[in-house]
Amino acid sequence: MSGFSLLLRGGSVADGTGAPLVARDVAVAGGRIRMLAPGTAAEAAEAAEVVDVSGLVVSPGFIDAHTHSDTSCIDGAEGRLDRAQVFASVLQGVTTEIAGNCGHSAFPGRYSGLAPLSRAHRAVGRANHLVSLVGHGTLRSAIVGQEARAASATEIVRMADALDEALSAGAVGFSTGLIYTPGSYADTAEITALARVAAQHGKPYVTHLRDEMSGVQEALEEAVAIARDSGAALHVSHHKTAGKYAWGLTEVTLARLAELRESGMDVTCDVYPYTAGSTALSAMLPPWAHDGGTERLLARLRDPAQLDLIREAIAEGVPGWENTVGNGGWDRIAVAGAPRHPACQGRTVADLAREAGVDAVDLVAELLLGEDGEVTIISHSMREDDVRRVLAARFAMIGSDGVPTAGLPHPRWAGSFARVLGRYAREAGLFDVPEAVRKMTGATAARFGLADRGVLRDGAHADVVVFDAARVADRATFASPLEGPEGVRMVVVGGTVVVRDGALTAARPGRVVGVGRH
Repeated sequence: MSGFSLLLRGGSVADGTGAPLVARDVAVAGGRIRMLAPGTAAEAAEAAEVVDVSGLVVSPGFIDAHTHSDTSCIDGAEGRLDRAQVFASVLQGVTTEIAGNCGHSAFPGRYSGLAPLSRAHRAVGRANHLVSLVGHGTLRSAIVGQEARAASATEIVRMADALDEALSAGAVGFSTGLIYTPGSYADTAEITALARVAAQHGKPYVTHLRDEMSGVQEALEEAVAIARDSGAALHVSHHKTAGKYAWGLTEVTLARLAELRESGMDVTCDVYPYTAGSTALSAMLPPWAHDGGTERLLARLRDPAQLDLIREAIAEGVPGWENTVGNGGWDRIAVAGAPRHPACQGRTVADLAREAGVDAVDLVAELLLGEDGEVTIISHSMREDDVRRVLAARFAMIGSDGVPTAGLPHPRWAGSFARVLGRYAREAGLFDVPEAVRKMTGATAARFGLADRGVLRDGAHADVVVFDAARVADRATFASPLEGPEGVRMVVVGGTVVVRDGALTAARPGRVVGVGRH
């Protein structure tokens, strides 16, 4: 007997390496892949389930290089997120999510480490897999606190020890979010000292640059210096040149990254296929306003004199601060998630302020105070030509930057991977299907050391997507951000079908995956 639990017959295989499509049958046995010659009749008769996938593409399960879904399944089980928010990712074919990005991870904060996080996910069940980076902001918050000050030598050693422990336990790299507090309070030397720990583990330094707007070139050079001085590989998160003063600069930044690669530096990036980003509304305020944490921020927002200083900082800028509003304006920033103010969701801050007859900063203060500081936004800050340039770069892989939240979250959480295949591969012709698949599978697995994932070959983990290349498309919009994609026919995780004909099954085979020293 073959022992095959599943046999996908008659499809065209995109194996995750970028190689041309090839006709192969794909079988699953014991949670691992077996590649077969087309039409192997005897083995088909012995398979528990045979699915005809003629005319469809069979690929490795997509690996989302950048998410903020660290606890989404747990939050769903505890009633803080609904089913659509939790499972939007797997419905578009994502079989592994890489969390812990932008300097924020679930440990050593909400959970003491990767193992407790794994146990919590196992208790509620996951449809797909999760791996995690270690966030610098989370480390700093736990050891230094939320104060706007330099870390002491002793505190840096303590952060390094905690990072070493987490990487030894299986975290896949070290992340920073240098526009966010408390990470923004760290200098280059502090980050370099911690990146050396990642280098010792053979794991990458993954960074949301200190500035992705008018100071993007300088911020990129800081990241390059950190990588060179620490010895860590460099991965630039959601690479973009945003805001009116940076539009077009991807021509410069991508050329710089290509030059570094040609010189032998291990540097990559990820990108989401949209001209809008998403973050916290509080990130629109200057770093000093966050000194001491959320309660101190809210106290400043209640103080008219402090609010005037915030208004002045946004209008005039602060040295070293990525001033999103100053680079674009409140008319480009829409409220995404404000559960106590649902009428504000989907509307720009500028429109809301005009309607209320108040200054935009006053409206922002009122909204943040009414939501205890927890408001998410959509920032329409990029240009299509820049997005396309990054998408087309050989060293760029796909990350949704998905943030599962209430309200009207960014549609990238539900649409990124289908959008790459439909809008940018089939319609725009930026790359062919095999190359699109490589950017979403093999390239990402290689970057983060995910052995036997991201490829279809004998012995690989049986994480598989079946899609219709002629029809696959994203349907999520800013008005309806959780609409599932069209054309994703089947998703298999660990050899178990979790999505069939666009619908979620009851199976929950996903787990938290750790990666050892390499």
